[in-house]
Amino acid sequence: GRGSFRLRAKYEVEKLKNGTYQIVITEIPYQVQKSRLIERMAELMQARKLALLGDILDESAADVRVVLEPKNRNVDPAVLMESLYKFTDLEIKFSLNLNVLDADQTPRVMSLPETLRAFLDHRHEVLIRRSKFRLGKIEDRLEVLAGYLIAFLNIDEVIRIIREEDHPKEEMIRRFELTERQAEAILNMRLRSLRKLEEIELRKEFEELTAEKQEIETLLGDEGLRWKAVASEVGEIRRTFSKQTELGRRRTEIGAAPSDVEVPMEAMVEREPITIICSEKGWIRAMKGHIADDAELKFKEGDEGKFLIRAETTDRILIFASDGRFFTIMADKLPRGRGHGEPLRLMIDLDNDEDIVDILPHRKGQRLLLASSDGRGFIVNSDDLLAQKKAGKQVLNPATGAKAQICLPVEGELIAIVGTNRKLLVFEASEVPEMARGKGVILQRYKDGRLGDVTFLKTDEGLSWEQTGGRTRTETDLTTWRGKRAGAGKMPPNGFPRPARFT
Repeated sequence: GRGSFRLRAKYEVEKLKNGTYQIVITEIPYQVQKSRLIERMAELMQARKLALLGDILDESAADVRVVLEPKNRNVDPAVLMESLYKFTDLEIKFSLNLNVLDADQTPRVMSLPETLRAFLDHRHEVLIRRSKFRLGKIEDRLEVLAGYLIAFLNIDEVIRIIREEDHPKEEMIRRFELTERQAEAILNMRLRSLRKLEEIELRKEFEELTAEKQEIETLLGDEGLRWKAVASEVGEIRRTFSKQTELGRRRTEIGAAPSDVEVPMEAMVEREPITIICSEKGWIRAMKGHIADDAELKFKEGDEGKFLIRAETTDRILIFASDGRFFTIMADKLPRGRGHGEPLRLMIDLDNDEDIVDILPHRKGQRLLLASSDGRGFIVNSDDLLAQKKAGKQVLNPATGAKAQICLPVEGELIAIVGTNRKLLVFEASEVPEMARGKGVILQRYKDGRLGDVTFLKTDEGLSWEQTGGRTRTETDLTTWRGKRAGAGKMPPNGFPRPARFT
């Protein structure tokens, strides 16, 4: 007996030239004032809470016509309307509370089935009362008609009594055993009613009313017949107010709740390029535009740069910590300007003894290799890394004494891994399973050492690394180091850097 209806405005998308469009609101929800609605939308635009909406025009005359212009033609109309439904009265909830008086005049909240049952019971009660009322009227009329028929059968005697007797009413009652009402009706009869045709009509009416009386008495004596009559009446109401009639034509559309259209947070933010800078001590900031790698940046005394990521304000930024957790921050929420920024640990719940392994913008469907210092890892879809809470999302579960160390995009069919013991192993990337979370499988086995570095490569391009002195060397024949996942590997070629890293 308690609930609400979700009411939404109706709209149409009108195509314009050059691939542009506009949305026209043709109907607004019940009890929503159009002027207040437009005023509220304008306020939200000024507050930059409707980033997808460019302008509002009220072109209403007799009908409602509110024109919405998107910020640009790339905005999806469904996404734009979903954002307006969320923040404005283009969608409202209209409450329903079935607090009613029942048949005993007792106030209570009825459920919908109870209300419908009460309605049918009421129709049944009305049928009984209406039938009894009609039965009383018929019996009253039959009494009068019976008196008329007696009068017609004894018309000469009736006329004599009326002409000669001092008290004709009492005499007729005594002579023909009439009721007082019958006698009164005969005395009030007009002379023109004495014609033969009138007698025939009276007999016909008497027979019809007698038959109707029998039908009503049968109906009142049989509950099944009464409910059939109620069903027939309800069916007649349905036909009268069906969708095909003018009376029953729906003014609104009723249907299932519309499928949810997800309004991505990035859709509410104006897209612009930024460069995210994070220092060794965890101070993070975002600068406008994409700056060069060799740009001169300032840090706090004793601090230096660690990460420089080119992104956009609409990106979600993934932060990978050494305990295997991923954190998510919207790029537009990062501190802006050329100052030192803010400590990243104030934005995420990162323990003081944990470090940041990597920072990267989220790319839908991107596959990443995660690995810990003990040489275990797996491939994960970046969509499984998004965290909704400040506490982050545990994805990689390092073993006791190990730390998360690698977060690398999958960009080749081979994986090259080198340990701190300077053993190099190259194997097929397909040997590493894709998981949503866990400890992972053994990528390289160590007797004494731990993971040094990992990289992806393509078979036809070979393995490249930077040698001492800044020169880059490429080794195309990798037969010596090819093996299966979880192998120990072999010593790398001469000139491989110390400590063992690919870049």
